[in-house]
Amino acid sequence: MNALKKLSNLFGRYMAVIVIAVAALALLAPGTVSFIKTSYVNTLLGIVMFGMGLTLKPGDFKVVFSRPKDVIIGCIAQFTLMPLLAFLLAKLFRLPPELAIGVILVGTCPGGTSSNVMTYLSKGDVPLSVGMTAVSTVLAPFLTPLLTYVYAGTKVDVNMVSMFMSIIKVVIVPIAAGFVINHFFSRFTQQVVDILPLISTTAIVAIVAAVVSANSAKILTSGLLIVGVVILHNVLGYATGYSVGKLLKLEPAKCRAISIEVGMQNSGLATSLAATHFAAYPLATIPGAVFSVWHNISGAVLANLYARTVQTDESKAEKAVSC
Repeated sequence: MNALKKLSNLFGRYMAVIVIAVAALALLAPGTVSFIKTSYVNTLLGIVMFGMGLTLKPGDFKVVFSRPKDVIIGCIAQFTLMPLLAFLLAKLFRLPPELAIGVILVGTCPGGTSSNVMTYLSKGDVPLSVGMTAVSTVLAPFLTPLLTYVYAGTKVDVNMVSMFMSIIKVVIVPIAAGFVINHFFSRFTQQVVDILPLISTTAIVAIVAAVVSANSAKILTSGLLIVGVVILHNVLGYATGYSVGKLLKLEPAKCRAISIEVGMQNSGLATSLAATHFAAYPLATIPGAVFSVWHNISGAVLANLYARTVQTDESKAEKAVSC
């Protein structure tokens, strides 16, 4: 068990590097990972969501009731900024429908599971981050289909009811199952939780490998455009998320949490929805896969920059006091 725990910690620490390496392998030598089919994406995402549920406790929702204003501000920013940015970027770069729907799906999805870790590393408000992730995930079955219809309904046929059921099945049910098991069998989950980074990273890597290998030729022909749009979408999400907190005069720790929560999306869900509901547009799965790779890199870099800013401010404060 100790060996597994060490391996899990290693996977969690170097997740971004592992994802990049596997994505590169799937892109340049797709045959090496072709055994991982895109039909596995929903199951793999369900495993990640179940793992998230195993880490949730009733206390994690306390912030929703003790500081509802902060959570509401964060969730409104999440479901307004990212979908709007996705739509504007699709228009600005004149993306074809199959890529536009993929980018919009990333924008309309809830916060990503790794955002809580990045918020912790950035010395941000972790309870707010956890509360935002939980609430945005609960709202996703309603808002993700609706917003996808609003922003992409003129480009492609969007079946909101079918998308609602998919999110319930792939996200809500696994999270709820994990939450219930953690509540009633906490001794068991305490033993398992240490290896969750290993399981989650493996599942995310498999999702990226499946999507990239299945579309490697198309990615190579339009890769720079997709990567450029994904990077802009993510970075603008961080910037506008922080700006909203700043404009509303929230504390810096809250601004950092909202920034990371808004910028980091559940791109695995976007990939799953694209594969299930927009099978006629194979390229729709690509933005989610690229986002999965990129936001783990950018999130780690941003968290480090935020943490350094906090340390600098603390040093200045200490010097001012000593003077």
